Amino acid sequence: MKFAIAFLLCILGMSLARPDTILDFEGEDHEHEQEGDAGDKVEGTYSWTSPEGDEFYVKYVADEDGYRIVESNAVPVSHDGVAADGNQGSFTSDEEEAEK
Repeated sequence: MKFAIAFLLCILGMSLARPDTILDFEGEDHEHEQEGDAGDKVEGTYSWTSPEGDEFYVKYVADEDGYRIVESNAVPVSHDGVAADGNQGSFTSDEEEAEK
């Protein structure tokens, strides 16, 4: 009986202490880290080194509004000079547009 209680407490402790890290990968010339709640909202960053030795990075968020780049030195600015800042894309659903 004591073993069963200790086992259940151990399982409970591990589930409560679960880190928010979803992905943490580091290769020779590439890194990718993602944190959050899978299926709900995640934030992450990935970076790589080009064959020429240039280092690039992308910081992003993915949630109910979709995947958005928050900051990057790899994504070009628009023809108006606007850089990625997480406000790209439409934040209204097709249903909301149909109701108008």
